[in-house]
Amino acid sequence: MLRPDISALPTGPGSYQFKDEYGRIIYVGKATNLRSRVGSYFADPATLHTRTATMVAAATDLAWIEVNSEVEALLLEYNLIKQHRPRFNVRLRDDKSYPFLAVTLDDEWPRAGVTRGRKRKGGKYFGPYAHAWAIRDTLDALLRSFPIRTCAAAKFRQHERLGRPCLLFHIEKCSGPCVQAVERDTYQQHVQGLIRFLGGDTDAIREELQSAMAIASQNEAFEDAARLRDRLGAIDRALERQLMVGERGEDFDVIALGDSELEASVHVFYVRKGRVLGNNGYVVDKSEELSLSELMRRVIVDLYAEEPALGWPKEVMVSCDPTDIAVCEELLSRYRGSKVEIRVPQRGDRRELMATVAKNASDALVRHKMRRASDHNARSRAISELQDHLQLTQAPLRIECFDMAHLHGTDYVGSMVVLEDGLPQKREYRKFNVKEVKGNDDYAAMREVLTRRLSAYVAERDAPAAERGERPGRFAYPPQLLLVDGGKGQLNVAIEVVRELGLEDEINVAAIAKRFEEVYVPDQSDPVRIPRGSEALYMLQVIRDEAHRFANTFHRERRGKRMRASELDGVPGLGSQRRERLLKELGGIAAIKHVSRERLGELSWLPAKVADAVHQRFHPPQ
Repeated sequence: MLRPDISALPTGPGSYQFKDEYGRIIYVGKATNLRSRVGSYFADPATLHTRTATMVAAATDLAWIEVNSEVEALLLEYNLIKQHRPRFNVRLRDDKSYPFLAVTLDDEWPRAGVTRGRKRKGGKYFGPYAHAWAIRDTLDALLRSFPIRTCAAAKFRQHERLGRPCLLFHIEKCSGPCVQAVERDTYQQHVQGLIRFLGGDTDAIREELQSAMAIASQNEAFEDAARLRDRLGAIDRALERQLMVGERGEDFDVIALGDSELEASVHVFYVRKGRVLGNNGYVVDKSEELSLSELMRRVIVDLYAEEPALGWPKEVMVSCDPTDIAVCEELLSRYRGSKVEIRVPQRGDRRELMATVAKNASDALVRHKMRRASDHNARSRAISELQDHLQLTQAPLRIECFDMAHLHGTDYVGSMVVLEDGLPQKREYRKFNVKEVKGNDDYAAMREVLTRRLSAYVAERDAPAAERGERPGRFAYPPQLLLVDGGKGQLNVAIEVVRELGLEDEINVAAIAKRFEEVYVPDQSDPVRIPRGSEALYMLQVIRDEAHRFANTFHRERRGKRMRASELDGVPGLGSQRRERLLKELGGIAAIKHVSRERLGELSWLPAKVADAVHQRFHPPQ
């Protein structure tokens, strides 16, 4: 896109839109200062994030709308994204269709039931719930106290024509509006009571029922008192299903994020009158460059731009402060009609609740990735796309990814993780202790690890059949695609090792750069940009993250062992085997420091002189 005349842009707040050659909006943003913000997109492309540079390159036109305040800019951005669904904006999508409990207030005789999908006007919605059965259990318990109909319109009309109610009327879980068995005002009282209860106003309803039961008992209307007692018991059973997490007067929402390179998950708990009345989860496709704070701001605007089922809360607890937090608070306060505070809980019960919600978000992201990874068709597409995008000589049915980990050049380790047919093969994972590299040298460490792995393969491949044995060795199979975590430097190391061992015609090589969308391949100066959202890019993310995790875990284990063992170095008679056994049996170095001489003497395999030496190491004679 040609650089527009930036001086023509206003300096006030507003929204800007990038458009493609067909006039479609491909990105919507908001700014406090439109001229300054838009100008930042036309810096040197090399300094821009890959996604941002791609968006600017795809744009051919720019438009903007100036507004009076930052709050209006925030709302305008939300409405434009909702209307045009630009391809480069973050998109929130439900991880699944969560069920709600709906009360159809626009019906002549309102009904209650489970619903999914889009909410219609004229209804009151409560939830969302994690499972439909949770709604049905709650509703079943409440119908004895608030006997409103749950039947569909067709069934209601059928019994209206028959003049005969259904079974629910006879078991006192419906007041029978289809046969005019209840006054309209009484029925509306049942409806409003159910809405008040589901909205969290449970104490007042319990007090009303207790008072009515006491009056009926005093008047010796024992059947009415028993009926009220049953209604009260049903309400108590429904309350047991709602988790109490705050004071009875507290209304707040809790929002936490789970993050990864290309996607993020959002989880929300809705707390009203101190009880968790619902929760919801989303998966976010990170189609633009966003920090967690920027993402949190987007999530808050998306959640509250339209009135939530349970209304706007007094407080919003977040896992990280959103950008423009004052603007977000002003927006929510305007909607609610009173002050709304957004903050990160620092201590106490709310911090513990935030940890629970954050774990839900993290677990939801893991489940989402696992579902996607287990899809056979998706894996097949990913392998085919990788072969096409990287121009591989063969389909990458076996992919090996290598990563390094160290701390200031100490405890250097390498990891090798394997995908076969797109699935992790953990029994094929390998760990490498880097032995020959001194100091901080990632290239030399990568060379050592790759040389050891591929040399082992060549040795097994070229060994006489009689020496191979029946079972294949640890490195018997070569990868169709060898990936290294890094940029051009790591790629060149991998190319050199493959060529030195004569494997260039057998093994394809590529490097995953720090900017994840960039994949470097031999004999090509520019990186390969694999389309966002493609199964190929997702597969590369999975194996890159797994290699990084595996390397870091091994590095921590090795560093921990070295640090534990160093305090026992030089103890006379305590060799490596006795040292490991001592650490294992006593539970670590901290336990050994405080163990008594008598307890050491109880170890039959530890000589008395060695036990004395160990004890004196941590308890020197005065």
